[in-house]
Amino acid sequence: MSTDKENQESQPLNLIVRDEDESVKETSACGHRYRLLSHEDEGLAAWAHAVDIDGAKLHYHKKSTELYYVLEGQGTVSLDGKEEHVKKGTIIHIPPGVVHGANGKMRVLVIGIPDIDDSDIYYV
Repeated sequence: MSTDKENQESQPLNLIVRDEDESVKETSACGHRYRLLSHEDEGLAAWAHAVDIDGAKLHYHKKSTELYYVLEGQGTVSLDGKEEHVKKGTIIHIPPGVVHGANGKMRVLVIGIPDIDDSDIYYV
């Protein structure tokens, strides 16, 4: 027979289920984003935003890695000055220090590891 304490210890502490409609929508360097998981959520290893990109300003991060997964649309992503064509189904791993931006209309799932705060965004 399990106790309440054993049940609590076996369940994830940060379990979050959230619909995009429940997320904060805001303007970002890339267009508009929905903060699906973000710095307001405690104990996360990463954040995840759904971003409607319509031209992303060139920038980089000193501490954080970003993953971009294109959900809809197509365009180009600039990675340290090299243009890469991307479309639905493309994933991009962007390590710290890589200057990146995007052109074209697309919806992208962006995951930041660890959470990127405003002090780790550097525009060029």
